[in-house]
Amino acid sequence: MNRTEFILATAVILFVAFCLGWFASWLVNRFTRVTRADIGELDRMAQALHEAEETRDQAIAYLQQRESDITNQLHQTEAELRAAMEGLREARHEADELRAYIERYNVGA
Repeated sequence: MNRTEFILATAVILFVAFCLGWFASWLVNRFTRVTRADIGELDRMAQALHEAEETRDQAIAYLQQRESDITNQLHQTEAELRAAMEGLREARHEADELRAYIERYNVGA
């Protein structure tokens, strides 16, 4: 193999390697390309996710408001219960005093 044949063989090998690299790059781009339909689907999914997050935030705000209302109502009910129990204690105490007074009156009469 003389010098010219060696240069020609090297050039052919380099050209074939370039062509194979270009073809491999084209195949990779062809299979990994994002189509307009894919972009549209991604946009729809992003919009649906955004709407779901807004709905979730609204639900959380509603639940927090509802929990606050129920907690206030519970505290109010507990206060009313304490007042009713105190009134009941006073009524029992008064009833006991009246019984004692009646018994003393009956014994003295």
